[in-house]
Amino acid sequence: MIESKRALALMAVLVLASCSEPAPDLPYGTVQLMMANEVQPTAEAYWDSVRFVSELVDGVPIDTDYTPETEADWLKVEQSAVHLAELGEALKSPAYSEGRDASWGVFAQGLVDVAGVAEEAAKSRDPDKVFEVGGLVYNVCSACHQSFPPEALPPGESQNPPAAAESGDAAS
Repeated sequence: MIESKRALALMAVLVLASCSEPAPDLPYGTVQLMMANEVQPTAEAYWDSVRFVSELVDGVPIDTDYTPETEADWLKVEQSAVHLAELGEALKSPAYSEGRDASWGVFAQGLVDVAGVAEEAAKSRDPDKVFEVGGLVYNVCSACHQSFPPEALPPGESQNPPAAAESGDAAS
């Protein structure tokens, strides 16, 4: 009799488990992990491709302009813009947008849109355009973070990137 009760209880648990909603497909992990491991390094690759650095070296001011020099360098800039658009599309998916208000989708679409402009700037091979669009990318990211700061993420989303990201092993 006890065996049949256990079997019945086990069957009930299995039936209930099979009725639950499947976990959403989070191809990049939680939003926080996606930001730490994908969006941030990809945006930084775009931003760092064209920059001006002024520093003191042995008391002497040194000003350096950094721009892509080879076709391979420019392709990396293009690829970072394309990947930002892909990430924006992923952020629009139900897996990432579920439980968030409609502005989430607006911000995600903003990332897709600005990434398209960033790709075109990179294709133009014009460092000034890439620099200018880099500011637009930053503005889109900052606007979203004002509405969805990491400390306001839904329960269960990690505030800390995995150890791999902290040690510099994250994808770049």
